[in-house]
Amino acid sequence: MDKVKRQWHKLTGKGDSVSELESESIASDTQRRERKKPTWLVLPVLGVMLLLLVLGMYWSYTPDTFNVQARTESVLAQKSRAPVIGAATTVSLISVAETLLDKRGGYLSNDVTPPSVWLDNMPNWEYGVIIQVRDMSKAMREAFSRSQSQSLEDKDLALAESRFNFNNDSWLFPPTEKQYREGTKHLHAYLERLIDPAQKNAQFYARADNLRYWLATVETRLGNLSQRLSASVGQQRLNIDLAGEAGAAQATPAPGDEFVKTPWMEIDDIYFEARGSAWALIHFLRAVEQDFADVLQKKNARVSLQQIIRELEATQHRVYSPMILNGSGFGVLANHSLVMASYISRANAAIIDLRELLAQG
Repeated sequence: MDKVKRQWHKLTGKGDSVSELESESIASDTQRRERKKPTWLVLPVLGVMLLLLVLGMYWSYTPDTFNVQARTESVLAQKSRAPVIGAATTVSLISVAETLLDKRGGYLSNDVTPPSVWLDNMPNWEYGVIIQVRDMSKAMREAFSRSQSQSLEDKDLALAESRFNFNNDSWLFPPTEKQYREGTKHLHAYLERLIDPAQKNAQFYARADNLRYWLATVETRLGNLSQRLSASVGQQRLNIDLAGEAGAAQATPAPGDEFVKTPWMEIDDIYFEARGSAWALIHFLRAVEQDFADVLQKKNARVSLQQIIRELEATQHRVYSPMILNGSGFGVLANHSLVMASYISRANAAIIDLRELLAQG
């Protein structure tokens, strides 16, 4: 056969050596292998992408709420300590912060590797939680642990607040998780002194004015979230910044009437931030219900607090849609942001009423 091929190449002038035939055969084989190689590469790549997708979905599930009273009793039992005023609030703050760090996938807001770098719902949920942690740690330092405006602040609470106010997306030098864990360590140190009868330098004052101080911060947070959620469909808003006071003034002029609309790409971000804030608030309010029980009972305000908790619990219902929908207010499609805004607004209105009730004699 090779002899016939050589004679044929001599007659046709295409070549007179076996080496040319061999080189052509090798080249054709190489081309066939190169055509087959991408097929073998695609399968592992698709497998890795599928694994990252499933892992990202698993990490995106938000944690369930926990029982504050049971958690507090468990912590006190482990330390062989009796219940004291302030233990529930402190334990709830520690538990919320630790859940933020130890949930599925850990803390994701500062991750720079797949699949975390592609996720945005969970980092926004984490941001909503850490905002409430910062507000509560601030209230613990400025109000709950101090009897008067001239009294000294608790050193552990001051250090804890500074750690929680660290940048929420620092990847390295130092990482955010390290700062937040140091904050929880200082809270543990404060709790140890608080529940120890021999320690007199750690206090928690359950007074109506202290509770009103923290609720005022919660009120502004929820009001901001409600406005941002409502802007998902776009609103023509009047400027009421100076309403109610004739002599009021502001630094720079602002339009009296403007159209406000949340960008389409930010709608789910605000939704999950609100969901995270509500999740943290549920636990803090349950703790306040225990530590401020006498104050609430005296003001006959316990049922008002329970109604706030119930409104916020509704924000944690499962979302069955694969994505956050942004239908018009009365359109065919649902608008999840408006539903969330409804619950947030009702809770905010109830907080305003509760603060007024606590201010009464």
